Amino acid sequence: MSHDHHHLAIWAAVDKIAADAGLSTSGLAKLAGLDSTAFNRSARVKPNGRLRWPSTETIARVLSVTDRDMDDFARICREVAA
Repeated sequence: MSHDHHHLAIWAAVDKIAADAGLSTSGLAKLAGLDSTAFNRSARVKPNGRLRWPSTETIARVLSVTDRDMDDFARICREVAA
């Protein structure tokens, strides 16, 4: 899997976790104690074209507030990447 493909899979997993929880990505970010714009699609690639990745702390917060674990996250990444 390419670097870009991993990036897309991780963000797609965040999107799916939000949807599964009945939240927008903005709502998920706020629930996780983050700025409401943290997961905006427009911010996933920086203006210079570099990919913006969520931090491990951010992923951990998302998993905590949605009662999921890293196994769930990895499974979702695989599913959305398929």
